[in-house]
Amino acid sequence: MAANSPRKDLHEENRLSWNEATKAHNSHKGNQAKFFREGGSTLFLEEKELLGDMTGLSLVHLQCNAGQDSLSLARLGATVTGVDISDEAIAFAQKLSEESGISASFYRADVFDWLEVTAKRGEQFDIAFSSYGAVCWISNLNIWAKGIADVLKHGGRFVVVDFHPVAMMFDVDWSHKFSYFSQAKPLTWEDGISDYVASSGTALTPWGYETGIENFRNPYRSHEFQWGMSEIVSALLSAGLTLEVLKEYPYANGCKMFERLGHND
Repeated sequence: MAANSPRKDLHEENRLSWNEATKAHNSHKGNQAKFFREGGSTLFLEEKELLGDMTGLSLVHLQCNAGQDSLSLARLGATVTGVDISDEAIAFAQKLSEESGISASFYRADVFDWLEVTAKRGEQFDIAFSSYGAVCWISNLNIWAKGIADVLKHGGRFVVVDFHPVAMMFDVDWSHKFSYFSQAKPLTWEDGISDYVASSGTALTPWGYETGIENFRNPYRSHEFQWGMSEIVSALLSAGLTLEVLKEYPYANGCKMFERLGHND
């Protein structure tokens, strides 16, 4: 496991890297407010099945990015709070909420700080949710898991849908480069968070891909953390949560993580 405290120094570098990447990502997505006003959703079937009926429930979307999934969750009847470390992402999410007419609350914060402050206030939610590329940014699983447990109501639940940890073993060219098991130090990418939306094309912009920013190069490096399935589950169990559903799928969402990867892989 990681050290006894979150790596806030690395989180800060990730914040800067995400700020730049978010600008590039949204440059390809066109008029998103129109998409949502016309009833659009960015959620995948698997997420909706795991979440179940959310009508009238309070939900916190941890690491919500630019709010597209958060607003899709709100449209399904949940009262949604979105939290993300990126200033750019939260500013965009707030603007998208206003322009789409879908109500949600968004907060810019390191997820560890937000969980701690929220628990101290005694605020709790029916559901906590994270998805697709969330766990790899968590520098301390035990503190993260306890923080989630502390903000859940009695009978509340945490739903996480993420890329399989095996994916972290490979470089973009499909070469086996990294260990499946955490090495007590982060994976540092000097070129930062990529424009994976550009690489994925219409798979992440079902309403239409726009060229937007081209040849994006992130000036800020980023840091990820490799956690195996047992480490993730064990941390959540140690925090007092009960495992009810664990599923694995032979596919992921539309993000093209590797070269020569088709949209149906």
